[in-house]
Amino acid sequence: MDQRNDATEATRAAYARLAASLPADTGEDMANATRGFLGTIPDANVPGAWSLAPFAFLNDETPAETVNPSLWRQARLNMQHGLFEVTKGIYQVRGFDLSNITFIEGERGYVVIDPLISAEPAAAALKLMRAHRGDKPVTGVIYTHSHVDHYGGVRGVISQADIDAGMQIVAPEGFLREAVSENVLAGNAMGRRATYMYGALLPRDAKGHVDAGLGKTVSMGSVSLVPNTVSIRETGERLTMDGVEIVFQVTPDTEAPAEMNFFFPQFGALCMAENCTCQLHNLYTPRGAQVRDAKAWSHYINEASDMFVGDTQVLFASHHWPRWGSGEARRFLRQQRDLYKYIHDQTLRMANHGLNPVEIAEQLALPPSLGAEWHTRGYYGTLNHNAKAVYQRYLGWFDGNPANLHKLPPVEAARRYVDLAGGPDALLAKGREAYGRGEYRWVAELVNHLVFADPANAEARALQADALEQMGYQAESGPWRAFYLTGAQELRHPRPASDQPRQGAAGQLRALPADALLDSFSVRLNGEKAGVVGDLALTLSFTDTDECFAVSVENAVLHHAPGEGGPAVAVTRPVLIALVIGETTLETALADGVVSGEGAGVLAQLLPLLDRFDFWFEIVTP
Repeated sequence: MDQRNDATEATRAAYARLAASLPADTGEDMANATRGFLGTIPDANVPGAWSLAPFAFLNDETPAETVNPSLWRQARLNMQHGLFEVTKGIYQVRGFDLSNITFIEGERGYVVIDPLISAEPAAAALKLMRAHRGDKPVTGVIYTHSHVDHYGGVRGVISQADIDAGMQIVAPEGFLREAVSENVLAGNAMGRRATYMYGALLPRDAKGHVDAGLGKTVSMGSVSLVPNTVSIRETGERLTMDGVEIVFQVTPDTEAPAEMNFFFPQFGALCMAENCTCQLHNLYTPRGAQVRDAKAWSHYINEASDMFVGDTQVLFASHHWPRWGSGEARRFLRQQRDLYKYIHDQTLRMANHGLNPVEIAEQLALPPSLGAEWHTRGYYGTLNHNAKAVYQRYLGWFDGNPANLHKLPPVEAARRYVDLAGGPDALLAKGREAYGRGEYRWVAELVNHLVFADPANAEARALQADALEQMGYQAESGPWRAFYLTGAQELRHPRPASDQPRQGAAGQLRALPADALLDSFSVRLNGEKAGVVGDLALTLSFTDTDECFAVSVENAVLHHAPGEGGPAVAVTRPVLIALVIGETTLETALADGVVSGEGAGVLAQLLPLLDRFDFWFEIVTP
């Protein structure tokens, strides 16, 4: 169980078949990825948060036999790191996090676009920019969209004094609502699944994590959420930041529910946010998020082309490397436009013929014109799971077969499948035979039943891990590889139980306005417990913001609204968060004087009804 395996003959044969379908490598992508290089720091090393040193094995041009050769190529492109000149006045630091941070030179200082996931790499990127372009202040920030890798490191580039002084922070309309929805309301589940998707727990080597496709992986520094001060509501809106004019295009329900592209007329530069990157993106992200609208995505790429491409001299994005020249920008945008529209249209065509999502995913293939491009390959999203996303968006999770309408839960179904197979030994024998034939998908499906029926069965865990490992070696998608290999690792090395669950999304909770904070608590209310306790009502008076909210529990649902309603309790947001996630107790808070008021008794009834989410819930076992 401790040993990681080599690639099997079946996996090596899969690589050989893949080689025949790959586009010719002209070297253009590597030339673009290194163009404009100005300097870096060794291994992009940011102590405690980020380093590319563990990925030095990727310096070998020859792919390792345990890595899909197409993914190996993408992983080497994503190893390029440092400060790059996009065009005069626009600079990017790439390879310091999953995403890029971009600096626009204004009249007084730097406008920052997308300050990475965490503060430490963002601060290091700003230091590098200042070392090469001058020690100037940050004069504004732009968030392209509502995903954490585009705002989480903002405190690495601006200070609390900047925030208090009203630093201009620009984002698309709905940014804060969507950031809270995606990263807080479902933050614990999404964060745990993200450890699979980005290979956070895997060794950095040729049998472990090599790349996420979109970038190397996620940084591990301090994450925060600072609300925007300016919302862009309409396409065509113009704004001048530090003397630099920007024309915005609002692109809702594309790569994120709240997202925008924008153009810099004086630089001839088009920022496509994360709507166009050098790969096929996700219509459904395996870490979990709302399914994205492929049709809208395609529409807004086409609109961006119509609006800006005639004046575009360089196209850059929040990940990967730029493309230069109006003609190249137009070609790239049209191919990306048609990539998402093709998946949308062909999925629905086959659905209207009666195929279910799994059948569609197995049949869907790109036309030769799109298949001949590197930037359409599934390094992050895949044709397979994107087709299922389109089906889900229009037709939901149910495929129409009544046998799938009310299926047994996994553990109960698993026990019956094991019994049907003739018991654990018989099922394992069939699994080993299939493994020997290289039928790893079937092994994973078959042996998963025994793992869920009896998670203590070491032979089942070992065989399941072996099958997932080979599937990981074969995967072209970075997230698919990471999911398979992380699953294999956790089957081989179960995580010990902890009496103190780690709280997911706690860092972002602290930055939320009071209204959004209370909204996030509603999904923590344990309905079964609340149904027994009955109705509650109190007034929360936040002494740090001078706000009052009437908070109530009715019919096992938590409600809140501005105003008063019930006995009052005075508290700050940080103290309330600490109470909810278990960092302190109500008894201690009352003794310290940081909670007061007659409503403390009602708060004492409410707090035990709010669940604390364990970040390390199981995924590959029950």
